[in-house]
Amino acid sequence: QVQLVASGGGLIQPGGSLRLSCAASGFAFEYYAIGWFRQVPGKEREGVACINSSGGSTNYADSVKGRFTISRDNAKNTVYLQMNNLKPEDTAVYYCAADGLPNRLCVLSRPYEYNYWGQGTQVTVSS
Repeated sequence: QVQLVASGGGLIQPGGSLRLSCAASGFAFEYYAIGWFRQVPGKEREGVACINSSGGSTNYADSVKGRFTISRDNAKNTVYLQMNNLKPEDTAVYYCAADGLPNRLCVLSRPYEYNYWGQGTQVTVSS
């Protein structure tokens, strides 16, 4: 079965750092772009960061540029999201998702193009 297991969330103070992990299985991970999305109650899901299959191309939401870094280790079937200088407005459930088609550049503006979604991990930034 296809699985995308997000982990690493938790409670962190403003200015702190967290690293989220997304462990994938059940599909050809190395051929698919992976995205991180986040959602808060009452708001639509928004793209945070994504990375293409090889790791050579990334995209970030303007709100996280310079603070978040997405990376992947295809040998481990894992994508990471390093989050630095966290702000209260970063509080959300963070989801990782796999693109619906192989070997293409990732996008953030069209979450519906991602076929497989993990269960999400809660990130709460609060003092």
